[in-house]
Amino acid sequence: MADDDKRDEPHDPTGPWHRRYAEQLQELKVTQTGVQILFAFLLTLPFQAGFGKITGAERHLYVFSFVTAALAAALLIAPVSYHRLHFRQGEKPEIVRVTHLLALAGLVFELLSIVGSVYLVLDVVTGSRWAAIGGSLIALVYIFLWYILPMIYKPKED
Repeated sequence: MADDDKRDEPHDPTGPWHRRYAEQLQELKVTQTGVQILFAFLLTLPFQAGFGKITGAERHLYVFSFVTAALAAALLIAPVSYHRLHFRQGEKPEIVRVTHLLALAGLVFELLSIVGSVYLVLDVVTGSRWAAIGGSLIALVYIFLWYILPMIYKPKED
């Protein structure tokens, strides 16, 4: 029997923590990729020819979206460093708890960056009225899907 298979045996009290951490890593892979793509896109914008034409308010919104994407990336990548520094020290429950908190905080900043980016694009393309409507709708959809829906439909414990 492989070491990984032994982790979830009934006599191994850390088994569920190993499984939870593996699940968290899978979730983080998805969120890290998304925020890294958004961050990379935002990194390139100031070097585009038309960037100098944006208004002062649009520039502030860009900076907000850029900084929140950077913070989201930091929070969503931090569990890797945390795990490396605490690896094989018998601290799996603490690693899972800290990773959970870092991921939740990272998702908040990712949400803010996405909404800010959508608002910015809509503002440049259609004007501030449609940007406010579109940005608000996107925020509501994300908040519903990421926070409200999981609270309404809680999965049963394994």
